[in-house]
Amino acid sequence: MKEQRNNINIAGREIGLNCRPFIIAEMSGNHNQSLDRALAIVEAAAQSGVDAIKLQTYTADTMTLDINSGEFMIEGADSLWKGNSLYNLYKQAYTPWEWHAEIFKRCNELGLIAFSSPFDETAVDFLESLNVPAYKIASFENTDLPLIKKVASTGKPMIMSTGMATPAELDEAVRTAREFGCSQLVLLKCTSTYPAEPTNSNLSTIPHMRQLFNCEVGLSDHTLGIGVSIASVALGATVIEKHFTLSRADGGVDSAFSMEPHEMKSLVEETTKAWQSIGEISYGATKSEQESKGFRRSIYASKDIKSGETITKDNIKVIRPGYGLPPKYLDQVMGRTAKVDIPQGTALSWEII
Repeated sequence: MKEQRNNINIAGREIGLNCRPFIIAEMSGNHNQSLDRALAIVEAAAQSGVDAIKLQTYTADTMTLDINSGEFMIEGADSLWKGNSLYNLYKQAYTPWEWHAEIFKRCNELGLIAFSSPFDETAVDFLESLNVPAYKIASFENTDLPLIKKVASTGKPMIMSTGMATPAELDEAVRTAREFGCSQLVLLKCTSTYPAEPTNSNLSTIPHMRQLFNCEVGLSDHTLGIGVSIASVALGATVIEKHFTLSRADGGVDSAFSMEPHEMKSLVEETTKAWQSIGEISYGATKSEQESKGFRRSIYASKDIKSGETITKDNIKVIRPGYGLPPKYLDQVMGRTAKVDIPQGTALSWEII
Protein backbone atom coordinates (compact mmCIF):
# COMPACT_ATOMS: atom_id res chain seq x y z
CA MET A 1 0.00 0.00 0.00
CA LYS A 2 2.74 2.45 0.96
CA GLU A 3 6.33 2.84 -0.19
CA GLN A 4 8.51 0.38 1.71
CA ARG A 5 11.39 1.87 3.67
CA ASN A 6 13.80 0.75 6.35
CA ASN A 7 11.41 1.24 9.23
CA ILE A 8 12.17 2.31 12.77
CA ASN A 9 11.36 -0.32 15.37
CA ILE A 10 10.56 0.66 18.95
CA ALA A 11 9.70 -2.23 21.27
CA GLY A 12 8.36 -4.26 18.34
CA ARG A 13 6.24 -1.45 16.88
CA GLU A 14 7.22 -0.58 13.32
CA ILE A 15 7.30 3.10 12.36
CA GLY A 16 7.34 4.12 8.71
CA LEU A 17 5.30 5.24 5.72
CA ASN A 18 3.84 1.75 5.35
CA CYS A 19 2.56 1.74 8.97
CA ARG A 20 -0.24 3.68 10.61
CA PRO A 21 1.03 6.75 12.50
CA PHE A 22 2.78 6.13 15.81
CA ILE A 23 0.92 8.24 18.39
CA ILE A 24 2.70 9.45 21.53
CA ALA A 25 0.83 10.90 24.52
CA GLU A 26 3.13 13.31 26.34
CA MET A 27 2.33 13.38 30.04
CA SER A 28 4.75 16.20 30.90
CA GLY A 29 3.70 17.88 34.16
CA ASN A 30 0.00 17.15 33.79
CA HIS A 31 0.14 14.69 36.68
CA ASN A 32 0.01 17.80 38.96
CA GLN A 33 2.40 16.10 41.37
CA SER A 34 0.06 13.16 42.00
CA LEU A 35 1.21 9.63 41.21
CA ASP A 36 -2.40 8.44 41.24
CA ARG A 37 -3.21 11.03 38.59
CA ALA A 38 -0.16 10.00 36.56
CA LEU A 39 -1.38 6.39 36.57
CA ALA A 40 -4.89 7.53 35.64
CA ILE A 41 -3.40 9.44 32.69
CA VAL A 42 -1.69 6.22 31.57
CA GLU A 43 -4.97 4.31 31.76
CA ALA A 44 -6.86 7.02 29.86
CA ALA A 45 -4.16 7.10 27.20
CA ALA A 46 -4.41 3.34 26.73
CA GLN A 47 -8.17 3.59 26.33
CA SER A 48 -7.66 6.34 23.74
CA GLY A 49 -5.66 3.95 21.57
CA VAL A 50 -2.26 5.67 21.60
CA ASP A 51 0.93 3.69 21.06
CA ALA A 52 3.16 5.26 23.69
CA ILE A 53 3.41 7.39 26.81
CA LYS A 54 6.33 9.76 27.15
CA LEU A 55 7.62 11.29 30.37
CA GLN A 56 10.20 13.99 31.00
CA THR A 57 13.14 13.07 33.23
CA TYR A 58 14.77 15.96 35.05
CA THR A 59 14.79 17.85 38.32
CA ALA A 60 14.76 21.58 38.81
CA ASP A 61 18.43 21.37 39.78
CA THR A 62 19.42 19.51 36.59
CA MET A 63 17.60 22.10 34.50
CA THR A 64 18.63 25.47 35.90
CA LEU A 65 19.74 27.49 38.94
CA ASP A 66 17.55 28.54 41.84
CA ILE A 67 17.58 32.24 41.00
CA ASN A 68 14.44 34.37 41.08
CA SER A 69 15.58 37.37 39.09
CA GLY A 70 16.85 38.55 35.73
CA GLU A 71 17.33 36.01 32.99
CA PHE A 72 16.01 33.23 35.21
CA MET A 73 12.51 34.75 35.21
CA ILE A 74 9.97 33.90 32.48
CA GLU A 75 8.86 36.95 30.56
CA GLY A 76 6.77 37.39 27.42
CA ALA A 77 3.22 38.63 27.33
CA ASP A 78 1.94 35.47 25.65
CA SER A 79 3.71 32.97 27.91
CA LEU A 80 1.55 30.61 29.97
CA TRP A 81 4.21 30.76 32.68
CA LYS A 82 4.94 34.50 32.77
CA GLY A 83 6.17 35.75 36.14
CA ASN A 84 7.42 32.36 37.27
CA SER A 85 11.10 31.54 37.63
CA LEU A 86 12.56 28.72 35.59
CA TYR A 87 13.48 26.87 38.77
CA ASN A 88 9.99 27.10 40.28
CA LEU A 89 8.38 26.07 36.99
CA TYR A 90 10.53 22.95 36.71
CA LYS A 91 10.05 22.15 40.39
CA GLN A 92 6.30 22.25 39.80
CA ALA A 93 6.37 20.32 36.52
CA TYR A 94 8.97 17.58 37.02
CA THR A 95 8.05 13.93 37.34
CA PRO A 96 9.63 12.45 40.48
CA TRP A 97 12.20 9.89 39.43
CA GLU A 98 10.93 7.40 41.97
CA TRP A 99 7.61 7.34 40.06
CA HIS A 100 9.12 6.27 36.75
CA ALA A 101 9.33 2.54 37.43
CA GLU A 102 5.71 2.31 38.55
CA ILE A 103 4.46 4.40 35.62
CA PHE A 104 6.46 2.32 33.14
CA LYS A 105 5.19 -0.90 34.75
CA ARG A 106 1.58 0.24 34.34
CA CYS A 107 2.25 1.18 30.72
CA ASN A 108 3.64 -2.28 30.03
CA GLU A 109 0.63 -3.92 31.65
CA LEU A 110 -1.66 -1.93 29.34
CA GLY A 111 0.35 -2.59 26.18
CA LEU A 112 1.79 0.92 25.93
CA ILE A 113 5.38 1.68 25.01
CA ALA A 114 6.92 3.90 27.72
CA PHE A 115 9.96 6.11 27.31
CA SER A 116 11.15 9.59 28.26
CA SER A 117 12.99 12.78 27.39
CA PRO A 118 16.19 13.02 29.44
CA PHE A 119 17.51 16.53 30.01
CA ASP A 120 21.01 15.71 31.20
CA GLU A 121 23.43 12.80 31.32
CA THR A 122 22.35 11.65 34.79
CA ALA A 123 18.81 11.26 33.48
CA VAL A 124 20.11 9.01 30.67
CA ASP A 125 21.92 6.82 33.18
CA PHE A 126 18.77 6.59 35.28
CA LEU A 127 16.58 5.71 32.30
CA GLU A 128 19.08 3.09 31.18
CA SER A 129 18.65 1.44 34.58
CA LEU A 130 14.95 1.13 33.71
CA ASN A 131 15.78 -0.28 30.26
CA VAL A 132 13.72 2.22 28.26
CA PRO A 133 13.30 1.18 24.60
CA ALA A 134 13.87 4.65 23.10
CA TYR A 135 14.71 8.27 23.89
CA LYS A 136 13.27 11.66 22.99
CA ILE A 137 15.36 14.81 22.61
CA ALA A 138 13.27 17.90 23.31
CA SER A 139 13.39 20.95 21.04
CA PHE A 140 15.22 23.07 23.58
CA GLU A 141 17.91 20.36 23.85
CA ASN A 142 18.51 19.73 20.14
CA THR A 143 21.67 21.87 20.31
CA ASP A 144 22.96 20.04 23.41
CA LEU A 145 25.45 17.86 21.54
CA PRO A 146 26.90 16.24 24.69
CA LEU A 147 23.42 15.03 25.61
CA ILE A 148 22.81 13.79 22.06
CA LYS A 149 26.13 11.90 22.16
CA LYS A 150 25.18 10.28 25.46
CA VAL A 151 21.77 9.17 24.19
CA ALA A 152 23.14 8.00 20.85
CA SER A 153 25.74 5.87 22.62
CA THR A 154 22.95 3.70 24.04
CA GLY A 155 22.26 2.49 20.50
CA LYS A 156 18.52 2.90 21.01
CA PRO A 157 16.08 4.68 18.69
CA MET A 158 16.07 8.45 19.11
CA ILE A 159 13.18 10.83 18.43
CA MET A 160 14.27 14.46 18.21
CA SER A 161 12.08 17.57 18.07
CA THR A 162 13.34 20.27 15.73
CA GLY A 163 11.75 23.41 17.17
CA MET A 164 13.81 26.58 16.55
CA ALA A 165 16.70 24.65 14.95
CA THR A 166 18.20 25.89 11.70
CA PRO A 167 19.15 23.40 8.97
CA ALA A 168 22.78 23.77 10.03
CA GLU A 169 21.95 23.06 13.68
CA LEU A 170 19.87 20.04 12.70
CA ASP A 171 22.63 18.77 10.44
CA GLU A 172 25.05 19.00 13.35
CA ALA A 173 22.62 17.19 15.68
CA VAL A 174 21.85 14.44 13.16
CA ARG A 175 25.52 13.89 12.29
CA THR A 176 26.38 13.70 15.98
CA ALA A 177 23.60 11.21 16.69
CA ARG A 178 24.65 8.94 13.83
CA GLU A 179 28.36 9.22 14.56
CA PHE A 180 27.88 8.14 18.17
CA GLY A 181 25.70 5.12 17.53
CA CYS A 182 22.11 6.11 16.63
CA SER A 183 20.99 4.11 13.60
CA GLN A 184 17.24 4.69 14.09
CA LEU A 185 16.34 8.38 14.07
CA VAL A 186 13.03 10.22 13.85
CA LEU A 187 12.86 14.01 13.52
CA LEU A 188 9.69 15.76 14.65
CA LYS A 189 8.68 19.03 13.03
CA CYS A 190 7.86 21.26 15.96
CA THR A 191 6.87 24.84 16.66
CA SER A 192 8.08 25.75 20.13
CA THR A 193 5.26 28.04 21.16
CA TYR A 194 2.62 27.00 23.70
CA PRO A 195 0.09 26.74 22.24
CA ALA A 196 1.22 26.92 18.62
CA GLU A 197 -0.93 28.24 15.79
CA PRO A 198 -1.74 26.38 12.57
CA THR A 199 -0.43 29.38 10.67
CA ASN A 200 3.09 28.92 12.04
CA SER A 201 3.17 25.13 11.80
CA ASN A 202 4.75 25.07 8.31
CA LEU A 203 4.01 21.42 7.64
CA SER A 204 5.54 21.67 4.17
CA THR A 205 8.85 21.23 5.99
CA ILE A 206 8.01 17.58 6.71
CA PRO A 207 8.71 16.09 3.24
CA HIS A 208 11.69 18.43 2.81
CA MET A 209 13.14 17.29 6.14
CA ARG A 210 12.67 13.63 5.17
CA GLN A 211 14.60 14.23 1.95
CA LEU A 212 17.28 16.38 3.58
CA PHE A 213 18.13 14.03 6.45
CA ASN A 214 17.00 10.67 5.01
CA CYS A 215 15.10 9.62 8.12
CA GLU A 216 11.58 9.21 9.41
CA VAL A 217 9.82 12.49 10.14
CA GLY A 218 6.81 13.26 12.30
CA LEU A 219 5.17 16.11 14.19
CA SER A 220 5.33 17.31 17.77
CA ASP A 221 2.08 19.23 17.75
CA HIS A 222 1.33 22.03 20.22
CA THR A 223 -1.70 23.39 18.35
CA LEU A 224 -5.21 23.01 19.72
CA GLY A 225 -7.39 20.33 18.16
CA ILE A 226 -6.46 17.58 15.72
CA GLY A 227 -6.58 19.27 12.30
CA VAL A 228 -2.86 20.02 12.05
CA SER A 229 -1.89 16.49 13.05
CA ILE A 230 -4.22 14.99 10.45
CA ALA A 231 -2.79 17.26 7.77
CA SER A 232 0.75 16.22 8.71
CA VAL A 233 -0.01 12.58 7.90
CA ALA A 234 -0.87 13.51 4.32
CA LEU A 235 2.58 15.11 4.09
CA GLY A 236 4.35 12.00 5.36
CA ALA A 237 4.39 12.32 9.16
CA THR A 238 4.84 8.85 10.64
CA VAL A 239 4.98 9.89 14.32
CA ILE A 240 2.70 12.34 16.12
CA GLU A 241 3.28 13.59 19.65
CA LYS A 242 0.62 15.47 21.61
CA HIS A 243 0.48 16.59 25.23
CA PHE A 244 -2.19 14.70 27.14
CA THR A 245 -4.24 15.33 30.27
CA LEU A 246 -7.37 13.98 31.92
CA SER A 247 -9.07 17.38 31.80
CA ARG A 248 -7.83 20.86 30.92
CA ALA A 249 -10.13 22.21 33.61
CA ASP A 250 -7.99 20.48 36.25
CA GLY A 251 -5.14 22.86 35.46
CA GLY A 252 -1.46 22.08 35.33
CA VAL A 253 1.61 23.56 33.69
CA ASP A 254 0.78 22.22 30.20
CA SER A 255 -2.96 21.68 30.47
CA ALA A 256 -3.94 24.63 28.26
CA PHE A 257 -2.55 22.96 25.11
CA SER A 258 -3.07 19.32 26.07
CA MET A 259 -5.52 16.82 24.59
CA GLU A 260 -8.33 15.31 26.65
CA PRO A 261 -9.11 11.58 26.31
CA HIS A 262 -12.00 11.92 23.85
CA GLU A 263 -9.87 14.22 21.68
CA MET A 264 -6.93 11.84 21.73
CA LYS A 265 -9.22 8.99 20.70
CA SER A 266 -10.38 11.09 17.74
CA LEU A 267 -6.77 11.88 16.89
CA VAL A 268 -5.87 8.19 16.79
CA GLU A 269 -8.89 7.34 14.65
CA GLU A 270 -8.66 10.25 12.22
CA THR A 271 -4.90 10.07 11.64
CA THR A 272 -5.33 6.37 10.89
CA LYS A 273 -7.99 7.26 8.32
CA ALA A 274 -5.73 9.94 6.85
CA TRP A 275 -2.91 7.40 6.50
CA GLN A 276 -5.22 4.81 4.95
CA SER A 277 -6.48 7.37 2.44
CA ILE A 278 -3.03 8.14 0.98
CA GLY A 279 -2.86 4.84 -0.85
CA GLU A 280 -1.02 4.95 -4.17
CA ILE A 281 -1.27 6.76 -7.50
CA SER A 282 -4.44 5.36 -9.02
CA TYR A 283 -6.81 6.22 -11.88
CA GLY A 284 -9.93 4.47 -13.11
CA ALA A 285 -12.39 2.46 -11.09
CA THR A 286 -11.07 0.71 -8.03
CA LYS A 287 -12.37 -2.75 -7.21
CA SER A 288 -14.88 -1.23 -4.79
CA GLU A 289 -16.12 1.20 -7.48
CA GLN A 290 -16.93 -1.40 -10.15
CA GLU A 291 -20.61 -1.60 -9.26
CA SER A 292 -20.86 2.19 -9.27
CA LYS A 293 -20.00 2.29 -12.97
CA GLY A 294 -23.61 1.27 -13.56
CA PHE A 295 -24.70 4.74 -12.42
CA ARG A 296 -22.90 6.52 -15.23
CA ARG A 297 -24.91 7.85 -18.17
CA SER A 298 -25.36 5.93 -21.43
CA ILE A 299 -27.65 5.86 -24.48
CA TYR A 300 -31.11 4.27 -24.11
CA ALA A 301 -34.25 4.00 -26.21
CA SER A 302 -36.67 6.56 -24.77
CA LYS A 303 -39.54 5.22 -26.94
CA ASP A 304 -40.35 1.98 -28.75
CA ILE A 305 -38.31 1.90 -31.97
CA LYS A 306 -39.47 -0.36 -34.82
CA SER A 307 -37.02 -2.36 -36.90
CA GLY A 308 -35.85 -0.16 -39.78
CA GLU A 309 -36.85 3.07 -38.00
CA THR A 310 -34.32 5.91 -37.91
CA ILE A 311 -32.59 6.75 -34.64
CA THR A 312 -33.27 10.38 -33.69
CA LYS A 313 -33.18 12.64 -30.65
CA ASP A 314 -36.89 11.95 -30.30
CA ASN A 315 -36.51 8.23 -29.57
CA ILE A 316 -33.23 7.98 -27.64
CA LYS A 317 -31.79 9.72 -24.57
CA VAL A 318 -28.54 9.93 -22.64
CA ILE A 319 -29.62 8.83 -19.16
CA ARG A 320 -28.63 6.70 -16.21
CA PRO A 321 -27.88 3.77 -15.83
CA GLY A 322 -24.68 3.16 -17.71
CA TYR A 323 -25.19 -0.16 -19.49
CA GLY A 324 -25.67 1.24 -23.00
CA LEU A 325 -23.29 2.89 -25.41
CA PRO A 326 -21.31 5.74 -23.78
CA PRO A 327 -22.55 9.30 -24.45
CA LYS A 328 -19.49 10.01 -26.63
CA TYR A 329 -21.11 7.89 -29.39
CA LEU A 330 -24.34 9.95 -29.51
CA ASP A 331 -23.51 11.70 -32.82
CA GLN A 332 -22.51 8.39 -34.46
CA VAL A 333 -25.77 6.77 -33.37
CA MET A 334 -27.98 9.55 -34.78
CA GLY A 335 -29.38 8.74 -38.25
CA ARG A 336 -28.73 5.03 -38.07
CA THR A 337 -31.59 2.55 -38.29
CA ALA A 338 -32.76 -0.14 -35.92
CA LYS A 339 -31.87 -3.72 -36.94
CA VAL A 340 -34.58 -5.11 -34.68
CA ASP A 341 -37.52 -3.84 -32.69
CA ILE A 342 -36.09 -1.90 -29.74
CA PRO A 343 -38.48 -1.56 -26.80
CA GLN A 344 -38.43 1.59 -24.67
CA GLY A 345 -35.82 1.31 -21.93
CA THR A 346 -33.42 -0.82 -23.97
CA ALA A 347 -29.72 0.00 -23.69
CA LEU A 348 -28.38 0.75 -27.16
CA SER A 349 -25.56 -1.37 -28.51
CA TRP A 350 -23.88 -1.63 -31.91
CA GLU A 351 -25.47 -5.05 -32.40
CA ILE A 352 -29.05 -3.69 -32.58
CA ILE A 353 -28.56 -0.61 -34.78
